[in-house]
Amino acid sequence: MQKPRLKFWDIWNMSFGFLGIQFGFALQGSTMSRIFETLGAEKDNIPLLWIAAPLAGLIVQPIIGYLSDNTWHKSLGRRRPFFLLGAILSSIALLLMPYSSAVWMAAGLLLVLDASINISMEPFRALVADKLPDSQRSYGFVIQTLIIGIGTWVASNLPKFMNNVLDISNEAAPGVVPESVRVAFIVGAVVFIGSILVTIFTTKEYTPEQMQKFEDGDEPEKDKGMVKTILGTYALMPKIMKKLGVVQFFSWFAFFAMWTLANPALTSHIYNAPKPQIEEFAQLDSEGELQYDADRVILFQDDQARLEYSEQDKSYNEASDDVGSKMGIYGLSSMAFALLLTFYTSRFAINRKLVHMGSLILGGAGFLLMYFIPGDPEMLYVCFVLIGFAWGSILSMPYAMLSSSVASSKMGLMMGVFNMFIVIPQIIAALGGVVFLQKLIGEESIHAMTVAGVFLLFAAFSNLLITDRKAIKYDPA
Repeated sequence: MQKPRLKFWDIWNMSFGFLGIQFGFALQGSTMSRIFETLGAEKDNIPLLWIAAPLAGLIVQPIIGYLSDNTWHKSLGRRRPFFLLGAILSSIALLLMPYSSAVWMAAGLLLVLDASINISMEPFRALVADKLPDSQRSYGFVIQTLIIGIGTWVASNLPKFMNNVLDISNEAAPGVVPESVRVAFIVGAVVFIGSILVTIFTTKEYTPEQMQKFEDGDEPEKDKGMVKTILGTYALMPKIMKKLGVVQFFSWFAFFAMWTLANPALTSHIYNAPKPQIEEFAQLDSEGELQYDADRVILFQDDQARLEYSEQDKSYNEASDDVGSKMGIYGLSSMAFALLLTFYTSRFAINRKLVHMGSLILGGAGFLLMYFIPGDPEMLYVCFVLIGFAWGSILSMPYAMLSSSVASSKMGLMMGVFNMFIVIPQIIAALGGVVFLQKLIGEESIHAMTVAGVFLLFAAFSNLLITDRKAIKYDPA
């Protein structure tokens, strides 16, 4: 028995919660490194501070996938309870994040935020496979990508919008996150839970009995328990998942390098406005520690040092706002990419492998171009447009290929296990992989973007490993 085809607005509503999820991810990706630098973190230590995010994913994703496969609530259904729980926890973390007073506090909240986002995100991926027939799955994942693109662009531009349009200051005392960033996170929290609620109230799920009929009456496998089921899925991973995993490994290593190091790399290389080191301007004791007055305000060497620090910090914050804004461009171009694919896949089949390969090659070129444009911020538009093509494909094509090759009864678990290939490369990058490779090329932080470009090219040509006809192209016959 085939699932009925859904109309555009049905697919749009069931995917709309991804707007909030992407608000969380985009604010995290465009501002977390800036927050860490503001709180005093060394540039080379920033990837390690991000390790909480992929670690949370490694643990949370398969567990949530299994639980959502085996949940049925009479009012909220199968996946929607997890949407709601993740949205509540994520919104709380977003509200608290910009008020962090120390690096360890921000890193801890990043762990909570990423774990909470994953509680909502993985069931969303599985919902597309639950609701749509195979012929519409590329279309469904592309619409998700379209919504993700909108969220990426809007959220990435929020701090700059707050400063330039609403005149909320992007300057603050040393070690304090600017007010413009704080307000952006508050908006993100409201959008996150609001968009999730839209999906919860407008989307109904198929009951377990209906899902069984769509599986042509096959008897469901006996539940062996969460731990045994998850470990068994790792051990008996389908070949298509392993091959796609190679592509995912290189892809997500590249994007982790961008999220963690684009701000320090681009503010210094493109804008010549690195974060000023407070130790060069402040009074230090005999052990090199910062000196404070009775109100715990940092003491500067003199008025001239205070002025110089303020000017350099202002330049850094303005450059950071612009980097965040231009990073949002990859959300717009991924949205345009998704829009084109939406129109095409609603009528015709596509070769998913070739689309994905070509998109990743363009993204790799965008990263590599950054090294050659010092002092030319406008060229970043070109770079991030190209990167957006890769991002749009990463968020849709691998999932479409995988979902056509696994059983619906295990879709949530499979999506969670598949995301192992997202989090492991990020963990390797966070533990020093990206900084090590960057320093093999040179000391300049911009070489982290060069590493990202090379890894996206590796990802592109890894698509040649994929030979499964069903995964590559939906064939109704």
